[in-house]
Amino acid sequence: MIHNSIIDAIGNTPLVRLNKLAEGLDLTVAVKVEYLNPGQSVKDRIAVKMINDAEEKGLIKPGGTIIEGTSGNTGMGLALVAAVRGYKCIFTTTDKQSKEKVDLLRALGAEVQVCPTNVEPDDPRSYYSVAKRLSEEIPNSYYPNQYDNLSNTQAHYETTGPEIWEQTEGKITHYVAGMGTGGTISGAAKYLKEKNPAIKIIGVDSVGSVYKHYFETGEFDKDQIKPYVTEGIGEDIIPGTIDFSVIDDVVQVNDKNALVTTRRLAREEGLFIGGSCGAAVCGALDYAREHKLGKEDLMVVILPDSGTRYISKIYNDEWMKEKNFI
Repeated sequence: MIHNSIIDAIGNTPLVRLNKLAEGLDLTVAVKVEYLNPGQSVKDRIAVKMINDAEEKGLIKPGGTIIEGTSGNTGMGLALVAAVRGYKCIFTTTDKQSKEKVDLLRALGAEVQVCPTNVEPDDPRSYYSVAKRLSEEIPNSYYPNQYDNLSNTQAHYETTGPEIWEQTEGKITHYVAGMGTGGTISGAAKYLKEKNPAIKIIGVDSVGSVYKHYFETGEFDKDQIKPYVTEGIGEDIIPGTIDFSVIDDVVQVNDKNALVTTRRLAREEGLFIGGSCGAAVCGALDYAREHKLGKEDLMVVILPDSGTRYISKIYNDEWMKEKNFI
């Protein structure tokens, strides 16, 4: 089969069994390898869905500009769609993100504005605020706003969830995903729970994020917000794209455990992935041990992106030593 364009190659990523990292556990742990999407991340799925829906609603016209706040991966997916369909791109990101992410976005023709990380979300300097302002100033522009755009969640309801159900022949018992915008966990969870309400949905959060406390108490506590280096998961806001009603438990993972697990996945399983993947696997394995999951359990963990985004950080010994991670 010949695809009409690269974006037609998005999805249908494989499930791969974890062997060495799951040693000593009775259950089957399978990871969904999302870095095998063309833009090397799970966010390709939402990028094409958000733009398809915007085109159908007339929210973006030919030759228009896509403007988005991104930690890098959604921008990459949007840049691929833009390249194929003739749109311009302007992305805002934070100075916490790796240099590779910014360079990759620029390589695909996008303009990238780097904003400070440690400011309030409603601060005019924040990457959320700058993206919103640019979308108001630039004619024929479209601001997908992945944090509140329900096409984000719907993309995973339509693709990720059904793929996992089919690939496990309906035997999945636990679905684990990192919580960033919340679209990946919520959309797939909704589909899976419609198929079998007994499936447990486990969210993985970063220490320094508001999600776990909010999930457990229903309170947004600013005191939970602290700096952390793991990219792509955790938030200092509650996006409209996360649905806590389909989540059964939330596990928090600190930076060191997340990034050490990331490097182990590369060296011991041949899975060259990013830090939020390591966090998800670390959280999943902790949950499996704590809840004494057994032979009848089949856990699927999402691996959102590729290690190519983090050569200068996670895979750099000097950087890891500076942070006291190794």
